[in-house]
Amino acid sequence: MSGKGLKWTALAVAVMAASMGCAHSQRPESRIYVISEDAHGVGTALGTGGSGFRNCDAEQIECYDDCWNTEPLPYPFTERDKGWDKHCTSKCLKEYMECEKANEQKVRELKFSRVDEAIQWIRNHKAQVALGTVVVVAGVAFVITTGGSGALILAPLAL
Repeated sequence: MSGKGLKWTALAVAVMAASMGCAHSQRPESRIYVISEDAHGVGTALGTGGSGFRNCDAEQIECYDDCWNTEPLPYPFTERDKGWDKHCTSKCLKEYMECEKANEQKVRELKFSRVDEAIQWIRNHKAQVALGTVVVVAGVAFVITTGGSGALILAPLAL
């Protein structure tokens, strides 16, 4: 086989392999998976509910307001001047970045390679997820919801 023919063969094999996708990781079926027989305890660690993610912008505003209105001012501050403004800005920026990092970690936690891993994680962390939370399993999006009987389920997210 000539060099030119070998290059075309290698190219054809590469294209075929890329179009077949990853053979060792199967995509989950688009079906409903039961997490538990009831939804009791879901979202209890989230306080008011919602997506389970912290509102970092609101927390930063509250942090700054609390910092600015601190009484008495800590040493070495004697008045609310530019130094106090920089102190509050720096303190609250640090807290904001920690909040964003926590939200990013939660996103990573909700991506799984297998359905059984996702179901086990959700069972162990029911209090930390909310109904409506999106869970990605092998590139397929599912949503945590309840079935007609009140069971906690993982259902395919229809787009």
